[in-house]
Amino acid sequence: MLYIVPTPIWNLEDMTYRAVRILGEVDLIACEDTRTSGVLLKHYDIKTPTISYHSHSGQTKTDKIIAMLQEWKDVALISDAGTPGISDPGYALVQEVLLQDIEITALPGPSAVITALSASGLSSHHFLYLGFLPVKKWRQTILTRISENKTETIVIYESVHRIERTLWDLAKYFWEDHKIVIWRELSKKFEQYVRGTISETQEYFKENPGKVKWEFVILL
Repeated sequence: MLYIVPTPIWNLEDMTYRAVRILGEVDLIACEDTRTSGVLLKHYDIKTPTISYHSHSGQTKTDKIIAMLQEWKDVALISDAGTPGISDPGYALVQEVLLQDIEITALPGPSAVITALSASGLSSHHFLYLGFLPVKKWRQTILTRISENKTETIVIYESVHRIERTLWDLAKYFWEDHKIVIWRELSKKFEQYVRGTISETQEYFKENPGKVKWEFVILL
């Protein structure tokens, strides 16, 4: 069986009892980055063998995992943070497992999308999750489309390298007085929600360059 196991966004205490048990019982753990996951596994004294599985893993790596599953071995899929398959290469393995008619199950757990949305103060009845915006191709098309969306909260991931550019683009397509919430350092000691208009958040990060770090969740 393939187990989809969410892992903490950052705070190692955000593991469930079931997730710890499963990771300790399976025959293999497929990790986005074995070094990153190694910190978590060491923290919980989990000694299960690991294998890397990321966006650059070829078909050979997929075939190796599938072969183990076909031998009735249990494999857990984890990402560096949060739920595998959400803005994460794990979906490719899930597709292949389903094609091979192999049993699969998903554990509930941390997700930056839902966690940020729940405390944003924005409507959560209907929302549109976009992950990371394209750097070039389709970027303008997507920004135009979401700027016309008046019924759903938009959720976007962004990296420290492109947060300023994305805020500039959002100001261009949504206007500077559009309300926005930005969550930074999620689940860490100094996590912070920055709330205001797009122009106000632009000014905040301009005046506080030390706050431009880690990854961001943008809600608008």
